[in-house]
Amino acid sequence: MRKVLFILGQLSDNDTEWMTRAGTKKFIQDGGVIIQEGVSNSDLFILLQGTLSIEDAKIGPIAELGTGEIVGEMSFVDNAPPSASVIAKGDCMLLQLSHDMLENRIEADPAFGMRLYKALSFFLADRLRGTVRRFGYGEENNTLDSDEILADELDENLLDTVSIAGDRFDRMLKQLASAKAE
Repeated sequence: MRKVLFILGQLSDNDTEWMTRAGTKKFIQDGGVIIQEGVSNSDLFILLQGTLSIEDAKIGPIAELGTGEIVGEMSFVDNAPPSASVIAKGDCMLLQLSHDMLENRIEADPAFGMRLYKALSFFLADRLRGTVRRFGYGEENNTLDSDEILADELDENLLDTVSIAGDRFDRMLKQLASAKAE
């Protein structure tokens, strides 16, 4: 959940409302593939409900993600095919934000693009730090995945946005609750 709060904390209320209106609510049944390893996909997905399994064809399951997680961000940024598959573990509800739709918004509102890419940059940097730590190069629990708060982690600007982002995510869920899923 911390990841979506961080992303939404970097965006404005108007950005979040636009994403809710413009995105597509998707229901994926247990075992459904959201992103296929090696197959082009540059859409972003926000997990609204359920659990996703991240799987590598050679290694197998790598991680499980819960409500509030975002997937597809790497391919959105660099247009490379995904390096892992994302599979529904149980029934899931997602908000799909198409690459074309986001690019059109960025072209029309460059400030939105700056906020979105800034949020994705921090998100990806945090993921890289976590990966490096898992290989034994630092503190293991100093990522957005961890609920642990370290003494030097308290960034006032980030803390100010967490409450606002929580409210935005709650509004997004309420608005999408009445929308029909594909």
